[in-house]
Amino acid sequence: MEDKKTLIYKSAKELFSANGFKDTAISDIAKKAGMAVGTFYNYYSSKEKLFMEIYLEENEKLKRSCLQSLDLSRPPVDVVREMLVKNGEGIAANPILREWYNKGVYQKLEKMYREENGQQAVDFLYDSFHELVVSWQAEGRMRQDINSKMIMMVFAAIINADIHKEEIGIGYFPQLTDLLTELVMDSLTRP
Repeated sequence: MEDKKTLIYKSAKELFSANGFKDTAISDIAKKAGMAVGTFYNYYSSKEKLFMEIYLEENEKLKRSCLQSLDLSRPPVDVVREMLVKNGEGIAANPILREWYNKGVYQKLEKMYREENGQQAVDFLYDSFHELVVSWQAEGRMRQDINSKMIMMVFAAIINADIHKEEIGIGYFPQLTDLLTELVMDSLTRP
């Protein structure tokens, strides 16, 4: 028999996937798990905390899958471009990960995550790629005069441009992301 925390987790993941974050109540999760709402709070302090735990696991699985499928011997610009495409496709295919791009959900969850983990805490989204950047710098394939963490934040900015599609102009996507990637990588790989 599964433990209660695992039942809550699995039930929530299924409900978040089917209904989204906003339309899933703690009472729905508890009911699906076959327990009282009070039992939920013995394991999770909030729906947001549970969602973030699920989100982080799904995000890590996607990043690991993307990295494993890349030919890392190719030029960095090609690797980064392909990583961004695979990441975007993975997010689009995963209802849990898509919730991060739901503005109402994103703002609330990101605020909570930053309050608990510090203002610079965005590494959870990109840390699996950081080692590759460090190795490119060591090999001389990427500029060494820019801190590798700053390079990761540049990639984060490219990815997060997607959140602002409507403000920028939805007709410019995904070409804008591709152009930004090309321009950034040209600068980062220039001798």
